[in-house]
Amino acid sequence: MAIFSVFVVNKAGGLIYQYDNYVTRAEVEKTFSFPLDLVLKIHDEKVVVSFGQRDGIRVGHGVLSINGVDVNGKYTAEGKEILEYLKDPANYPVSIRFGRPRLTSNEKLMLASMFHSLFAIGSQLSPEVGSSGIEMLETDVFKLHCFQTLTGIKFIVLADPRQTGIDGLLRKIYEIYSDFALKNPFYSLEMPIRCELFDQNLKSALEIAEKAGTFGPGS
Repeated sequence: MAIFSVFVVNKAGGLIYQYDNYVTRAEVEKTFSFPLDLVLKIHDEKVVVSFGQRDGIRVGHGVLSINGVDVNGKYTAEGKEILEYLKDPANYPVSIRFGRPRLTSNEKLMLASMFHSLFAIGSQLSPEVGSSGIEMLETDVFKLHCFQTLTGIKFIVLADPRQTGIDGLLRKIYEIYSDFALKNPFYSLEMPIRCELFDQNLKSALEIAEKAGTFGPGS
């Protein structure tokens, strides 16, 4: 079982907190000799595989690191363009780690805003008055669970479909938010959450939920 990510969205649809709890296992690192037998291209400011599949590397996978150092979009950690770097025989042999391209901070902000809008649409589409918005979305590999407070704050958890105790976990996260963010004299409402105690208690709650789902009945 696994809990992948936690998002907190304010009542205006702004992302005020995000935590990635789970590193995907669908990452492959291999050492290549020149010339590289994969075709790469730039897509959304990231370098991705456009042709050629081998050893778990698939079309659409992005370059995550080179020689053990994380890349920065389409650039190496030293600021060189990845495509140009990989054209130079002098840089081989080279170790490249591939996996699903990671979301940038801007992409996470955009997705949070989009879900906020979908949540409202879900409520408006209801044939009955007073319906909640979207509380769960399901795919074949994860479920998105959402809990909205009376003040409009949304707590969102992405988890393995088999993970139990998510309803209780969402309310536990709300409790942690109330205790360690709202009661922090330096925290301003609706603003990004930067509280060390909030981080620590959230991580602890996620660990407990992953192991046993002990915060309440499964969802």
